[in-house]
Amino acid sequence: MNNKKAGVIIVDDHKLFRKGVEALLSDFDFVEVLGEAGNGIELLDILKQNSKKPDIILLDLSMPEMDGPEVFEILRDEYPDIKVIILTMEDDNQIILHLIQLGVNGYLLKSADTDEMETALRKVLRNDFYFSDNITEIVMKDLLNHRNTPKSVEIKLTSRELDILHLICEELTAGEIADKLCLSARTVEGYRAKLLSKTQTKNMAGLVLFAVKNKLIDI
Repeated sequence: MNNKKAGVIIVDDHKLFRKGVEALLSDFDFVEVLGEAGNGIELLDILKQNSKKPDIILLDLSMPEMDGPEVFEILRDEYPDIKVIILTMEDDNQIILHLIQLGVNGYLLKSADTDEMETALRKVLRNDFYFSDNITEIVMKDLLNHRNTPKSVEIKLTSRELDILHLICEELTAGEIADKLCLSARTVEGYRAKLLSKTQTKNMAGLVLFAVKNKLIDI
């Protein structure tokens, strides 16, 4: 990662919580807080009024006027380059799985400690996704609960696509995958785009979730 700090916007309807997260982030030398909002409407206003867009948005789910899921769908369509980490008290398994399938880059509970927050931010910036141990556990439980259910999507991947999928799931960047497989970074990006298209997933987080749920990788 270069010396440029990643811009972050905090979105939560509790001002004291926003200030607490801002204070926490001030200890990280690789990010800077660009702003904060109390709901989705305020966030969209900030994005429209400022030419400098954040790299990451920390987004609560339950907010007045426009909540997290509603604003996320707008972000996904209008600002696809902005990464979104859900930061919430909501630990419902189906909500978590649904949001990852929609394309969020990470999911953190507000009970997470400082180290996990830093890890999540770094991994989302580096790899486009972050799965905590509890998210992996949720995915595995969902797998066990539906182990007799046929796969919802049947796809055929080439051996090279499977190689790249495995390395993505091991959290290697496009550059690292390129070095490991003696390919160009552009070629790897092409494979990544093809994998997203074939699996009908939104981003790397959704791709990893798809790979786990369809038993394309072992974890």
